[in-house]
Amino acid sequence: MDDVAIAVREARPQDAPGVAAVYISSWHDTYAGILPTQLLCAMTPSGQTARWRATIGAGGRERVLVAEQSAAGIVGMTSYGPARDAVGGHDGEIYTLYVDPNYFGCGIGRALLGSAFAELGRRGCSSCIIWAHAKNPARFFYEAMGGRQVAQRRIRMMGDVVPETAFGWSRLALAPRTAH
Repeated sequence: MDDVAIAVREARPQDAPGVAAVYISSWHDTYAGILPTQLLCAMTPSGQTARWRATIGAGGRERVLVAEQSAAGIVGMTSYGPARDAVGGHDGEIYTLYVDPNYFGCGIGRALLGSAFAELGRRGCSSCIIWAHAKNPARFFYEAMGGRQVAQRRIRMMGDVVPETAFGWSRLALAPRTAH
């Protein structure tokens, strides 16, 4: 699928069900066979809707953007804010970036990441980091967007040790598009 017409905008509390749907479908698509089934099954639409409604309405450090397609509604989301740790001196962080699996390859991830970088810049950040599960196929997307592996760590999720890789941008700029 080629690039589709989308609008990226700040999320509103009423977007929480759409954000939750993208988040859950992306996790189920990306992490099946990678993360424990128990963790994936614990993600419910009502629980995730409540989580995202609270985050969107809080006006705190974490901000949320959505990608909206006129016919389909919300097809992608990202959350961002100040870096949670000082890995590599990066001052901004993308906490989440998910695209509806039906819209992979349509330019939505690039649009969301570019918009989040612009917002981070407006908030005084000059660089960014993203932590991803080490087996997440999105790692190739982050590299194509100009991110460089800068760190690794192990965290616990529901009792299991999960390896993560950090991708960093020393400045808030995406790599140029390449020909397909």
